[in-house]
Amino acid sequence: MAMNNNLKRWEVLGKTSKKSLDIKDIEKILLKNRGIVANTARKEFLIPISPEKLTLKSLGLDKSQVKRAVARIKKAGKKGETIIVYGDYDADGICATAVLWERLYSLGLNVLPYIPERFSEGYGLNAKSIRRLKDENPNLGLIITVDHGIVAGAQVEAAKKLGVEVIISDHHQPTKKKPRAFALLHTTQIGGAAIAWILAREIKSVRDGLDLVAIGTIADQLPLVGANRSFAKYGLVSLNGTQRVGLNALFSEAGIVKGSIGPYEVGFMIAPRINAMGRLVHAIDSLRLLCTKSSQRAGELARLLNKTNLERQRIVEEVVVHARGLVVDTKEIIVLAHESYHEGVIGLAAARLVEEFYRPAIVISKKGKIAKASARSISGFNIIETIRKLEGYLIEGGGHPMAAGFSIETDKIEDFTQKLNKISASILTEDILTKKLKIDLEIGFSNLGQELLALVKSFEPTGLGNPAPIFATCGVTVADARVVGRDSTHLKLVLEESATRLEAIAFGLGGIYQSLSPETKIDIAYALEENTWNGRKSLQLKVKDLKAI
Repeated sequence: MAMNNNLKRWEVLGKTSKKSLDIKDIEKILLKNRGIVANTARKEFLIPISPEKLTLKSLGLDKSQVKRAVARIKKAGKKGETIIVYGDYDADGICATAVLWERLYSLGLNVLPYIPERFSEGYGLNAKSIRRLKDENPNLGLIITVDHGIVAGAQVEAAKKLGVEVIISDHHQPTKKKPRAFALLHTTQIGGAAIAWILAREIKSVRDGLDLVAIGTIADQLPLVGANRSFAKYGLVSLNGTQRVGLNALFSEAGIVKGSIGPYEVGFMIAPRINAMGRLVHAIDSLRLLCTKSSQRAGELARLLNKTNLERQRIVEEVVVHARGLVVDTKEIIVLAHESYHEGVIGLAAARLVEEFYRPAIVISKKGKIAKASARSISGFNIIETIRKLEGYLIEGGGHPMAAGFSIETDKIEDFTQKLNKISASILTEDILTKKLKIDLEIGFSNLGQELLALVKSFEPTGLGNPAPIFATCGVTVADARVVGRDSTHLKLVLEESATRLEAIAFGLGGIYQSLSPETKIDIAYALEENTWNGRKSLQLKVKDLKAI
């Protein structure tokens, strides 16, 4: 019997015929599970290349296009043209805007940052907004997009007619027809903030801004391997020592301790607060927080972001509660549309539904004739590719294999849903719809110790594409069990195997306490971590799943 019904199947990735494994054997298996087999790749993974040394070619960026962009920016500086860094309202887009605007401003260029308002302007370049910006800044000659633009062909042409040239920097999936921009900096290997940082680096050598690139990379849930691993690892070092008064005020407001900031703190504490402004009101205040030099202003903005995030959480819960009641138990994509769904949080609601039902989900906010949709997917199902097979229904849209957003005419939603599920029926197999717990290796407690803990730590920062190593041990004896936490939600265990006793924590599994009598034999899947209590450090197992034998 699986004691955690959320996880349907264990999948052990590392197979070995060896009965006794040393640390080198384990390292080799962990690396192989992440697609790293060559010795050079091993070195680059364990000691990532510094972002300053990453080449344009290795990032998938066209060197001639980057040179063209740099030359055009320098020309704008010499001519005294106004430059606008046109960003996006999510954490990656806001961080990208801050990185590039700060670099150009520090070089004395006449540059302004711009973040569109989600509800009136929508995602990406907006032709009406470009015209308004030109009217307000008659000297505007150059727009640089960050974190968007790869599908903005019509908007680029509209800008040209106004005498404004456009440099696009983006990492989203392109369509067959690319925009005819002055320069196109596009790669899907890294995020928007990272591309902005690379452009800033190519204009003039720079190290500043890596703290923001770490936020953008992790917040956008990019695979933390290759160049993204470099940006995350070095960026987190920068973030833990950041001197930005806005970020420090945000840390204080959120109860984040500098020196211990990792992917979890970025993904679940920092990024949601930065994102909240763009979801409910206007993301410009998040940009102001990142760039302000005033401690007083930083405190005010941090409190505003925190307050807005609490409101965002409340609204998401309302949408999820309503949507949950409409989900039908089938193997189809979940597609839900309603007038009450707040456009700013539909992506978060879709993510919650995916987590709960383990099916791709699209949540649609119906507002008059045009509806806004946000989609989230599961491993093995490319949501943007599938949606684009029905391009005729889309007014506009874009995204990644795991997440997408689009606009659609409200009266076409039902027809779109039927055709989408018809297309996806053969792709959404039983195997894809089965939630799996991927386990790196089955080992005994005798292998667990400080040496293995040090190896596990060398894999940090972990995340999508580079998950924290997960091990399994079978035939473990429960020596002691007790419930802990508010409402007895969690389970604290003492486990024994091969004469070795270890403490373990199982979050959210307090409900199975009654079934764990002394000497119960179980199979466990877990991550290895260091627990600090009253100044004493000890090895602890963070249980992911339990199975009774």
